[in-house]
Amino acid sequence: MTDCLFCKMVSGQISPNVVLENDHVLAFRDINPQAPTHVLVIPKQHIATLNEALPVHVSLLGELLLAAKQVAQLEGLSERGYRTVFNCNRDAGQTVFHVHMHVLGGRAMGWPPG
Repeated sequence: MTDCLFCKMVSGQISPNVVLENDHVLAFRDINPQAPTHVLVIPKQHIATLNEALPVHVSLLGELLLAAKQVAQLEGLSERGYRTVFNCNRDAGQTVFHVHMHVLGGRAMGWPPG
């Protein structure tokens, strides 16, 4: 998708502050952090929302979870804890329509969120 902000990051048109990258995912710092550590993990393949995810995407979505674990380790969050969040569609707070997982940490998280 040429008009997708995150696809532009994957293609190199925009340079995010990369934390982790492999063949399947890209993880980078959020430009509007909601916690001391706030990293977005995205698949390199465009999927607009979780509603568009298909059985063929199971492995790719699993890659997002494993990347979140790696990000937490790299950022020193594994022991204290961290939160992972997917937002799906506008009412849930999704503003970029390319599936992405937020990895948040570095402070105690409240419950319930939102």
